[in-house]
Amino acid sequence: MEMDLGLAGKIAIVTGASAGIGFACSKALFEEGASVVMVARDPERMQQAAAAILQESAVGSAAAMADEAPRIVTVIGDMAQPGTVKEAVATALERFGRIDIVINNAGSAKAGSFFELPEEAFLEAWNLKLLGYIRMVKEAAPHMIKQGDGRIVNIIGSAARTPNAAFLAGSTANAALLNFTRGISKELAQSNVRINAISPGVTATERAQRLAEQHAQAKGIDVDTQKAETNASIPLGHMVDPAEIAAMALLLVSDRVPSITGTEIVIDGGQQPGV
Repeated sequence: MEMDLGLAGKIAIVTGASAGIGFACSKALFEEGASVVMVARDPERMQQAAAAILQESAVGSAAAMADEAPRIVTVIGDMAQPGTVKEAVATALERFGRIDIVINNAGSAKAGSFFELPEEAFLEAWNLKLLGYIRMVKEAAPHMIKQGDGRIVNIIGSAARTPNAAFLAGSTANAALLNFTRGISKELAQSNVRINAISPGVTATERAQRLAEQHAQAKGIDVDTQKAETNASIPLGHMVDPAEIAAMALLLVSDRVPSITGTEIVIDGGQQPGV
């Protein structure tokens, strides 16, 4: 039996949308009938991502041929800048009149030996991911509260619970975001706005390749050895597919399981060592 998620006509904002998990979420939402404001830094990659979604979707192609109002709008900007958050929210409201869904995904952090990482590496990670997510919730949630309905998903990461000495800038941001998600969920729940977290393990994205290179350098080993060690540490023996994260995000922003809020869903192939 096919599950109807009821997302047709919904309005979503997805950050970090030009590649990886953000792209997968944008594509999945579009295919379910939602309109999507895609936010990312690189204009060329963003254009390619939006075009790929339209080309791969039969619905998108039909809409394009019929010259209907597009259901994909792009915003070029850095989520470390408060102005980008405001522009993304304003764009959604101006083009579509409301905001039903936010998927916070824009974030990156440098890996490397703790004693060799400059303080700026921590500040950059916290400003982009931790404060970027917080700013987006603060900007978008009031509109959801006003309409008495909304869904937010924070893509966090398993390093929030299982920190690695070579990834402390990212893991500290992740841990803080998990705390924020749980804390704010109680206030948002009063207005039927649900916020949850998905924490992926090692996911098959371009960023995973960069992190593998940085971890290998910090440990003084080659990249292939680092990748082999990573795969060996995953009980299922393979990295997570971004489409898996998108599928869970769709479930969380739908009304199929309406009692979930303030919760973290871990998708990591069984890698997390404990509760």
